[in-house]
Amino acid sequence: MFGSLGFTELILILVIVLIIFGAGKLPQLGEGLGKAIKGFKKSVHEADAIEAEAQAQAAQQQTAPPAQAIPAAPAQAAPAQAAHAEQSAPRT
Repeated sequence: MFGSLGFTELILILVIVLIIFGAGKLPQLGEGLGKAIKGFKKSVHEADAIEAEAQAQAAQQQTAPPAQAIPAAPAQAAPAQAAHAEQSAPRT
């Protein structure tokens, strides 16, 4: 990445940054950049751990017997049948 940048180019970039942000802001910028890099590394490691946990759960579900389906209760079907009967009844 820095293979094409020489020592003088890096010094020039640092001088420009010093002029733009000032000497007082450079420690704050460095601290913020350090925290950002640390947070990124932490999130990458957590993502790997979450992915490994998800794979373990998937393997566990494959070995577990499938759950039996629970039949619908007749009380739930009765109101729907009654409403359908009222609509199809002839009106006098």
